[in-house]
Amino acid sequence: MLTLGIETSCDETSVALTDRRRVLSNCVTSSLRLHAKFGGVVPEIASRYHVEYINYVLASALRRAKKRLADVELVAVTKGPGLVGALLIGVSAAKALSLALGAPLVGVNHVLAHLYSVFLDHAARPKFPFIGLVVSGGHTSLYLCGDFDDVRLLGQTQDDALGEAYDKVAKILGLGFPGGPVIEKMASGAKGRAEPRFPRAYLEEGSLDFSFSGIKTAVLYYTRGAGRLSKSLIRGICSGFQDAALDVVVDKTLSACERHGVRQVVVGGGVSANNALRQKLFQAARGRGINAYFPDFKFCADNAAMIGLVGEELYRRGARSDLYMGVDSNLKL
Repeated sequence: MLTLGIETSCDETSVALTDRRRVLSNCVTSSLRLHAKFGGVVPEIASRYHVEYINYVLASALRRAKKRLADVELVAVTKGPGLVGALLIGVSAAKALSLALGAPLVGVNHVLAHLYSVFLDHAARPKFPFIGLVVSGGHTSLYLCGDFDDVRLLGQTQDDALGEAYDKVAKILGLGFPGGPVIEKMASGAKGRAEPRFPRAYLEEGSLDFSFSGIKTAVLYYTRGAGRLSKSLIRGICSGFQDAALDVVVDKTLSACERHGVRQVVVGGGVSANNALRQKLFQAARGRGINAYFPDFKFCADNAAMIGLVGEELYRRGARSDLYMGVDSNLKL
């Protein structure tokens, strides 16, 4: 089934063509550079960018896949969560295409798509059931996944998302936006140096929820009391922060596996591209006899290929949307 996927939940404008988990094309353009001076994504700027570029991205996706619009059999689109204005651009485009082509329409949960991006063009795929971890700038959640349409929430952040914490710590240290890549790079250069140890927030006993606001605040107070911040000290702070945050994420994810008798864990979302997270989870999971799976790096950030994949899987299980479908900025699984 040739599926056209559309993703516009935040700053990426993406269109893809997929067919039974094969990615024929996946075109992405981002307005991220326009948001950098503001220290975060500005919804109005993101929405205007989608309006300006979505037709060009659509044409590019069709050209790279060597397909015509008339070949499309299914239209899948992100309906939430995300920025309302940005979501509306993608959903409006998807409805127009569905109506014009006479192709069925399926609205997709953005978080669910991140969770299953590991199935895209991947040699070693997990089997259900597994524990799913979504880590991004807006989400940090754990799920028990029995199938594409059988997902149960186990725990989620109670304040900042993991990617959001990275961004805020980067701002405290004057490292710019986005914070994830620069903090990872700075932390990797801190090996062999003394570094501050920041608190690990595990919340109440047995909880699978997350909290990162305390680590962020600890970094803020530490920097205020440290005086002049040398490059060496900043590297150490980045390393200490990253270790504290990732230790909790890894521990709780593997605890969820053991609690539910599952021997597989799947990670998705923008922070799944973080090499320190990958190394920590692979190593800890191997020690407990658990297999860990990550998507290819090109599918970690927001992309339409994951929307097409999940849209087709849900369609095969009976999911349908109509032209009255709305968007939901806080859509839950």
